[in-house]
Amino acid sequence: MSVTGAGTSEVPRSVLADTVLERLTATYAAAADPARAAAAQAYMKDVAPFLGIPTPERRALSRTVLQGTPRPDEADCAAVALRCWQLPEREYHYFAVDYLRRHVGRCSSGLLPVTRQLITTVSWWDTVDLLAAHVVGGLVTADPNLRADMDAWIVDDDLWVARTALLHQLRHKEHTDSQRLFAYCLRQSGHPDFFIRKAIGWALREYAKTDADAVRDFLARERGRFAPLSVREALRNVGVA
Repeated sequence: MSVTGAGTSEVPRSVLADTVLERLTATYAAAADPARAAAAQAYMKDVAPFLGIPTPERRALSRTVLQGTPRPDEADCAAVALRCWQLPEREYHYFAVDYLRRHVGRCSSGLLPVTRQLITTVSWWDTVDLLAAHVVGGLVTADPNLRADMDAWIVDDDLWVARTALLHQLRHKEHTDSQRLFAYCLRQSGHPDFFIRKAIGWALREYAKTDADAVRDFLARERGRFAPLSVREALRNVGVA
């Protein structure tokens, strides 16, 4: 799998991002472990090179990097994320995702195009799913007008954009727009790719924790339109429709 660059969008100027990236690259590089890096890269199907820093250690290092830094504004968040994505090693992308998750509440709908760029660059489930549930989902919650963007994303030719639309309500629980969720699942029910079929099942299974009857009833009517994988995942914890 080839590694793609970080896109062509202009990175906002940010003194905070300059500071964070200087600290981050020095701190992470010092903790690199080539043996672990090779194993991680193989596990992630060669989506990107790795530094070889285990997640608990990486997050501890990130806290050190951010110690004493001010709260970012939206431009800072965009700059940090885009500049991290310009670095090849995957741990920098993970740092960016964690940073956006932490500060999404400080951002407006204007961050959505930046998030889409991250989703469609060096794309794999390890970053896309967290961006979908925690960043895109948070932006849509704060600005319901972004539902129109999700309506466009669900029919996008890029499977990772469509997967994001399917998964962006994962954490919405009782605030889930169930009719939109079901419509999205139906819209992609015939998709041939594993990652879309899996996402359909995951999204339905997660909503079933809030309203199992609604999911069972939906699949009782429509299960013939879905791949067995999607149905199996959806009903894993709620019984047979």
